[in-house]
Amino acid sequence: MKHFTKLAIAAAVAGMTAGAAMAQELYTPNLAYRTGPFAATGIPLMNGQADYLAMLNARDGGIGGVPINAEECETGYSTEKGVECYEKVKSTAIVTQPWSTGITLQVLPKTNVDEIPILAPGYGFSPMMDGKTFQWAYNTPAGYWDAADMIIQYLEGQGSLEGKKIAFLHLDHPFGKEPLPILEMHSADKGFELVPIPVGLKEMQNQSAQWLQVRRERPDYVVMWGWGAMNAGAITEAVKTKFPMENMVGVWWSGHDADLAIVGDKGKGYKSISWSFPNMDAPVMADIKKYVVDAGNSKSNETEMQGVFYGRGIVISAILAEGIHAAQEEFGTAQIDAKQLRWGLENIDMTEERIAELGLDGMVPPFKTSCSDHTGRSGGWMLEWDGEKFVKVSDHLMPNVDGYKALVAEKAAEYAEANAPWSVNEACDG
Repeated sequence: MKHFTKLAIAAAVAGMTAGAAMAQELYTPNLAYRTGPFAATGIPLMNGQADYLAMLNARDGGIGGVPINAEECETGYSTEKGVECYEKVKSTAIVTQPWSTGITLQVLPKTNVDEIPILAPGYGFSPMMDGKTFQWAYNTPAGYWDAADMIIQYLEGQGSLEGKKIAFLHLDHPFGKEPLPILEMHSADKGFELVPIPVGLKEMQNQSAQWLQVRRERPDYVVMWGWGAMNAGAITEAVKTKFPMENMVGVWWSGHDADLAIVGDKGKGYKSISWSFPNMDAPVMADIKKYVVDAGNSKSNETEMQGVFYGRGIVISAILAEGIHAAQEEFGTAQIDAKQLRWGLENIDMTEERIAELGLDGMVPPFKTSCSDHTGRSGGWMLEWDGEKFVKVSDHLMPNVDGYKALVAEKAAEYAEANAPWSVNEACDG
């Protein structure tokens, strides 16, 4: 009732000052990458994000009655361009969406000074889950260490990993190196041999050397941390070398429908861990069609909209919208600022009921953030390519965060010390 009254008062004030309200907006720029070697994955993600927010603008007048301005600043996935975009938009933005682990790592040291929250759903620096140390950064709803842990859990569920060999095919980039601490920890604990196989940015489309090594090593499994053109290159080589696809598992950025469609039935069995799932029957899809697609305001198409990445883009914008909504209720104003959004992002409670209320049925697991937990621990599902599309082949999986809690604390402390003086959220007792 308190929050309702606050918003009612804010709405009344806005109504009395209609001219001023018309000029208001929630500025949530996106550091997009629709060009460059990662464009194939960037485009559906950006389209899903944009369409969800466009739907809110058309259906609801924005969030809390304030329109959302989600303009894109093109980075081409370049860290240098990403930092330029950040500097360009930071004066009026209420959030930073870096869309690259490299850009995230460059922007992260600036957060305590600029006081603009980073929203990096499912990517970025894994210890950002420690909200007390990284009070302005959110890798909601699941991080890379969560992904690595769930993949190993799933593989172990197929049989003991003792004495097995796992090849880790990864982009030779900060993104590709993120899961190594967890994979190395599990290698020591579970007795399997980890064989890292890096793929350089210039080798993404021609991985003959890497797959020669795979053939030579004869691993029991290949875990792939790929992105953009690397995914299609790896999957094509795996088929060509007749690697058993059922023994190949990717991170959620390596589960892109278009990459598997290239090989079709030959890709059957390939798997990808995921914290999102496309559901064309979800009510939100009908609203997007009605308010955005039918109005001619979408850059997407029917095939793309059925895919994992478009649906994930929708979920990402829904997470942002929930953070904004929580902040509006708490502070009694629809026109929130970056500091208020920081509070909102660490007070998201995405229950099954709320997911249904938002029309996101089956598209994301429940999760809840807090001042100490900036990830929310949604867990995810193992998806498998059936020759035409990705389907769920597991129950809801959850990472064993307690197993690497000490590592999170250690790496967060190292980061704070290396970037001293580093401000932490002393009010957070978690």
